[in-house]
Amino acid sequence: MIFFKKFLKILEYIVLLFLTFNIILYAYCFITPKISINKKQSYYLYDNNNNAIFNDSSKWIKLEDISPYVIQATVSTEDKFFYRHLGFDYMRIFKAAINNITSMSLSEGASTITQQYARNLFLNYDKTWNRKFDEALVAAELETHYTKNEILEGYLNTINYGGVYGIENASWYYFGHSASDLSLAEASMLAGIPQSPANYSPLINSTLAKKRQKSVLKSMYKNNKIDKSELKEAYSTKLKYLGKEHEINLENALYFRDAVLKELDSISSVPKTLIETGELNIYTTLDTKAQEDLENSVKNNMKDSNDNLQVAGLMMNPDNGGVMAMIGGKNYSSSQFNRAISSKRQVGSIMKPILYYSALENGFTSASTFISEKTTFNFSNNQKYMPKNYNDIYANGPITMGAAIAYSDNTYAIKTNLFMGEKNLLNMSKRLGIKSNLKPVPSLALGTGEISMIEMAEAYSSFANMGYKIESHFIDKVLDKDGNILYKYNNVKDSILNSNLTYILSEMLTYTYDQAFIDYSYPTLINLYPKITQKYAIKSGTTDTDMWIIGYNKKSVLAIWNGYDDNKVITSKNGYHKDIWIDTMESYLKQTKKEDNWYNMPKDVVGVMLNPITGTISTNDDKKSKVYYFLKGTEPTDETIDLESVFREEINTTKEN
Repeated sequence: MIFFKKFLKILEYIVLLFLTFNIILYAYCFITPKISINKKQSYYLYDNNNNAIFNDSSKWIKLEDISPYVIQATVSTEDKFFYRHLGFDYMRIFKAAINNITSMSLSEGASTITQQYARNLFLNYDKTWNRKFDEALVAAELETHYTKNEILEGYLNTINYGGVYGIENASWYYFGHSASDLSLAEASMLAGIPQSPANYSPLINSTLAKKRQKSVLKSMYKNNKIDKSELKEAYSTKLKYLGKEHEINLENALYFRDAVLKELDSISSVPKTLIETGELNIYTTLDTKAQEDLENSVKNNMKDSNDNLQVAGLMMNPDNGGVMAMIGGKNYSSSQFNRAISSKRQVGSIMKPILYYSALENGFTSASTFISEKTTFNFSNNQKYMPKNYNDIYANGPITMGAAIAYSDNTYAIKTNLFMGEKNLLNMSKRLGIKSNLKPVPSLALGTGEISMIEMAEAYSSFANMGYKIESHFIDKVLDKDGNILYKYNNVKDSILNSNLTYILSEMLTYTYDQAFIDYSYPTLINLYPKITQKYAIKSGTTDTDMWIIGYNKKSVLAIWNGYDDNKVITSKNGYHKDIWIDTMESYLKQTKKEDNWYNMPKDVVGVMLNPITGTISTNDDKKSKVYYFLKGTEPTDETIDLESVFREEINTTKEN
C-alpha cells in the first residue's frame, strides 16, 4: 500500500512537471517572433549556357487546390490526430520511447506532421537527441503561430516523394498531371511514399509500394474517409507511371542540384535570409549535354544490373574546375546519398599517374626500367609485402614506365614508390589538392588510400590543363531578383606542375589502350580500343570492392566508379565503369575535331621510337615500336635507364620463383 502511494506521488510529480514544461514551451513560443515559412522556393538554377534547368517556384500548390484524397490519405496515415493535438502525439511518443529504450536505439519515431514539417524547413535528418529537441521547439513555434491548414499545406509542398519534393512535383513526376486531379488510387499510392521513400516509391519497388498503398487505404477506411467498395476499387486500379518531371528531363541531375544548394549555403556573400526567402538566380557550371550523355550512358550500360551495384560519375572542366556533369548514384529516387562528392573509397591504380608524375620530376623518364617479376619486399621487424599483378602476369624482365602504365604493373609501382621514398607520393598528392588522410606506406602507390571522386578529378585536372591547380565548384555566379551580382566565381589558377612533364605523362596514359603494347600481356583498356575515335589519357583501377576509371583530354576530365555501399566484393563481371566512361566521352565529343582536343608537343620535349616493352632504341628487327617522349637531353641513345641494380642495393627484395 505504501509503495502504491509513493508510485502515485511520483506519477503526480511527473504529470505536474509535464504540464509545467508545456506551459513554459508554448508561452515562450507565443512571445517569440513568428518564424517564417518559406512558401515560395527561393532559387532558379541555370546551366552554363544560361538555360533554366530548375525552377521550383511554380510548384507550390494551395491546400484547397490539392485533391481531398491526398489530404485524407496523408492525415490518416501519417498523423490521424493532426487536427486535435498541439504538435505532438504524446501517446505515440510514449510507445516509441519505450521501444527505443528497450532496443537501446533511436530506431522508432513518433513524429507528427508538424514535427516532420519543422524538420523539412530547418533541420537535418540525424537521429540524435539534440536534433529531436530542436525539432520539438520548431514544431511548437509552428503550432503557436500558424493554423493547421497552413502547416499541412507546407508539409505537403515539401515532403519527399521518392526523390521528388512536394505533392505537385510528385504528381507531375509520377502521373503527368496536377495534384488537384489525383484520384483515390493515385493519392493513396503517393501518400505511402514519405514513410520510406527509398522503399515505397513504385518506380523502385512496385511490390512494396503496392503493400504500402493497401495500408494507406485501410487507414482511410478505419478513419471513415472511404468505404469498402472505394478501397477495393482503388487498390485494384492499375496505375501507369511516367517517372519523369514536368520541367526537368534529367532525372539524376538532382544530385547536381543538391550539390549546388550545399555550395550556395557556404558562400558568405549571399545572405542566409535571401537563401530562405529571396528569389535567387544561380548560374551553375552544369553542361546539359554532358549531363544527358552521362545519364544515358549509365542507363544504357547498367540496364541489366538488377542488384545493389552503385555507380557514380563526375565530369569536370579542367580549365576552371567547374563540374560539368555528375551522378551520385544509380537512382536519385532510391538514394540521395551523393557518392561522387561524399563517399571516400580505395582508388586502386588510378593513384599511379600521381606516382609517375612525381617520378618524372625526380629524374625518371618514360623509358626508365625496373624488372617486372613476382617480388617480396622485406622490411624491418620481419614484415613482408608481396604485391601481385592482375592474373599474376609478369614480364620477368625489364619494362619501361610506359609499359608499366599500359599493363598497370604493381611491382614497378611499388619499386618506384620505395625508390623515391613513400613520403614523396604523399607530398605530391597534397600538392595536387588531395585532402584525404593518407599514410606514407608502400601500398599507397596501389591506391589503398581512401579518396573521394571529386578530389581525384581535381588532381587529374592539373594533368589535363598542363600543370595548374584548380578548385572544383558548381556555381559561377549568383544574382538577386533585381539582377545584382551577389557572388561570382574567381578562377585563380596556380602553376604547380611542369607542363613538359604533364605532356609526357598524358602521352603515356594513352598506352593503356594502344595495340603496340599487346605482348606478354594486354593493355588494361585495350577492350575500349574499337570505340575510341578521340585521343584520351586514361587509367583504370580495381580493388576488391571498387572499380574506377578516370581520364581526360583538353576539354574534360571524367571519372566513373562502380561498387557496393556495403563494401561487398566486386568482380570484373559486375563492372560497367569502362563502357560508361567511353560512351559518355565519345558522345560528348562527337561533334569536335580530334586535333582540337589534344595537346601540342612542347618545344622542350622530343619523341624517340623505342621498343614498347624494354625501351631500347627501335631497330628493324622489332616487330613493334612506339614513340616515347622525353625532356630534351634525357632521351636514351643506345641503352635504357636501368634503375634495377641501384634499387636492389637500396631495398631488400626477394625474387619469388
